[in-house]
This record gives sequence, structure tokens and C-alpha cells, in this order.
Amino acid sequence: MSIYYVKSLEEDFATKTIKDKKKVTYQTIDNIINTKKIKLNTMSFGRKRRLACTLLDKNYTKTYRAQGIIFQTNDKPDYIAPFDIVLLTDAHKIIVQYYRIQNNLHNYYNHNLIKGYNRFIFKNHKKMLKEFTSPEKTWKEVNKFRKKAGYNVLPISKYKLVEYNEAIFHKIIKIKPIAIFGYRKIAKEVAKKYGLPHYISTKEFYKKFIKK
Repeated sequence: MSIYYVKSLEEDFATKTIKDKKKVTYQTIDNIINTKKIKLNTMSFGRKRRLACTLLDKNYTKTYRAQGIIFQTNDKPDYIAPFDIVLLTDAHKIIVQYYRIQNNLHNYYNHNLIKGYNRFIFKNHKKMLKEFTSPEKTWKEVNKFRKKAGYNVLPISKYKLVEYNEAIFHKIIKIKPIAIFGYRKIAKEVAKKYGLPHYISTKEFYKKFIKK
């Protein structure tokens, strides 16, 4: 079965990074599609600069943001986690809604990973999907891990963070653009500009494209 990845983007269809404690545009959708490459934009949790994407699967059809690009690549992730990696940090206040942190990313991502976090880090996505067969199971396991480490059990309001995985790349990846997703007008405009299919969401893409 073919593997499809997602890079969710900001509302202006660009990736961002932190520079001098400020969020700045790092790579536009035009550059991504024209170069067929996605650069490393994420800096957080004491880890080196990386690219965080989501691998689509029947149990992982959601994304961090509501718009972005769906693609394929021959490059392999350096590792993959079955949820947003923020759940493995010592953050005492985890915020789900991106709009509440988007202007303070340098604070939100300035946390350390909890000792033993490697329990949820996989080199092979097949092994991860075999062990964490559903978000429900993942939710239970990460809460057990946090409780054992002395942190609060997560309230159900944070459940969204286990509905997508994080596939991490440590090098610029070459991609084949497949589709654009998003419910705003700009998503349709980007798709039309580059002759790519448009879907309201990655869930719709999975249902109509992968499973057809």
C-alpha cells in the first residue's frame, strides 16, 4: 500500500519557525511545490531542527492544523511517534488549540522530554501501527506513562493530540505533491493554481482517494 504524508501549514499556507523568539515565515507553499522539497522548520523540546509531518493511516486521518499539503516521498522518517510529542514533555499546561499558542511558540515548545519517552518512539511506522492500533489505546498508554512519571493524567479535552502521529525527518525531503487540503478558500486557490486535487480535510482524502 502506498504511503501518504501530510505537512499541515499555517492559514497563509506557509511553514513557520522561531527567530529571536518571534514566529517568522520559513517556507511558502509556492516554494514547496516549485522545488518539490520541504525544509526543516521545527525547533522544540531541546531537539535539533526537524520536520514534523503526519503519516496517514486508517487510525490517523487527522492533522495538527486544518490545512496543508498531502505528499509522497522516498525519504524515510528518522522516527515516528503515535501522537503529538508535546504529550511526552514535562509541560504542566498543554494547549490543544493552535491559535492560542501560535504567537508564543517559543514558550510553548520550551519544555523537556520526560525520562523514558523513548517508549513511544519508533524507527519503523509498521511497528508503531502494530503496537498502537488505535487512538484509544494510545491515550491509555500515554496517560499511564505520564502518571508513572509523576505528571497529571490528561483530561479528555486533550484527546485530539493522539488523533494524529508525528513522523520526524532530520533532513530536507524530496516530495511528490499529491493534493491540497483545507476548508478555507485559499486551499482551493492553491490546488487550482498547481492543478492538484482539493479535499476539505485529510479524512476526506483518505476516504475518497486511498480507500477508493
